[in-house]
Amino acid sequence: MTVDSPASGSPWTRALVPLLLVVVLVTGAALAYAQLSEERSVPAPTIAEKLVILQAERAELQARADSLARIEMLSSFRAASLLFDALASRYESEREQPFDRLPAARREMFARLEAVNAALRTAIDRPGTAGGAAAVSQAAGAIPADLEWMASFDFSPVILSYTPIFLTPRRTVPGGTPAPAAPADDDPVIEVEILGLRLTRDRTPPVLTIGSWRGEARVTPERLKFAVPRSAFPTDAKHARFISGSLFLRHESRTMAFQLLFTSIPEKAGAFAFDQKVRSAVPESNTLVSPEILARAPAGETRTVRRCFDPPPGWRFDKSKRRVVIVERLGWIDDIPDETMNGGSVDFVREDRPSQICIAVVAKAATKTARTATIGRFEATLVRDVATDRVVNGGVRPLDWDEPVRLPFEPGMVEWKLYVRLFDEIDREYQGSADGTAVPSGFTFLHIVMDGGNNLTLRADTEAFR
Repeated sequence: MTVDSPASGSPWTRALVPLLLVVVLVTGAALAYAQLSEERSVPAPTIAEKLVILQAERAELQARADSLARIEMLSSFRAASLLFDALASRYESEREQPFDRLPAARREMFARLEAVNAALRTAIDRPGTAGGAAAVSQAAGAIPADLEWMASFDFSPVILSYTPIFLTPRRTVPGGTPAPAAPADDDPVIEVEILGLRLTRDRTPPVLTIGSWRGEARVTPERLKFAVPRSAFPTDAKHARFISGSLFLRHESRTMAFQLLFTSIPEKAGAFAFDQKVRSAVPESNTLVSPEILARAPAGETRTVRRCFDPPPGWRFDKSKRRVVIVERLGWIDDIPDETMNGGSVDFVREDRPSQICIAVVAKAATKTARTATIGRFEATLVRDVATDRVVNGGVRPLDWDEPVRLPFEPGMVEWKLYVRLFDEIDREYQGSADGTAVPSGFTFLHIVMDGGNNLTLRADTEAFR
């Protein structure tokens, strides 16, 4: 019995081949249908979804920002908020449309907001990293041009800018303590001014709400103005914080909302410490004993030996503390010792230079037949100044708003360091030297002035809010 090969064209083979083709076709069709069904089950994101994601990300970043971020990155947060609100207003009626159908120029604006959020996240996750704030500013740099473009070609409301940026601290008394609650009619007013286009297309006046406060706008061409009591803005004793307001306006029979973001500056500016390194000269002394000097005189004669001595390098003689010493005074007559025959001496004499000490050793015969010899030296106190450094700690002191603090330099100051903590979170360190004339750069709310090299003046300045 033989087995037919596939090429033999047996009836069994001719029946199997069509069956395999049917299986392959059915399987391919099933896979294609499954893939098509899967693609249809995950539709492309809508404009609404994009907006929700962008808003949620930025809200999370605002909540996590510290005091430094709320100051240095406030402009970028505000710019991103303005562009987001402009896009949300523009696409209010098209929110459910697929995002990828938008023109490329419009999708680029959404991409810009994503880039700003990414830069903000990096800067907030890695505080203190060099260039973090600059990267955020660069990412948001094109937003004003986006807003101008939308203002020119769209018909929906657009806010281009608004003031103020920072909210001044509530009134304080010296020492940084908040003043007692003032009557309502004495509460300072914050003037909120909004610049934009198509903000008043409806007879219903725009309304601004901040916390529980609600007020209507004073309308001027393309501007809205609100007089908001300072007490309407929450504040903090020590930390800078974000404050959000909501602007509501009517446009094409719809109410639209825009977020206004401010940074509220705390009631207390912070604290500082001022340390100085002071150098003083402490005298050090030692005793110098000079070598012995010998003077000899023949019979009946007088001989003088003069010697001058300089102090060792770095030292000086204290000439009020010196003395001569006659070590030995000898005399002979016919080789018989007799010291009474020597009338010599050891004395200080005039110096060649003021820094020297000079002595003269004299051998002097008392009779014509006496030979003499005198041995002498001197002892003097040597003095030098040794530089000694000490640190004068100024201690921690409060820094109050608009209360200048004068920090005089100690006599002999060679170096100084200033440590400043603003808003209980922002640390700054400055340093200088006695021969330095450059004024250190301060911070947004901190002014540092050097007064003729004699002192520093610090001022936590609310003028920066204006």
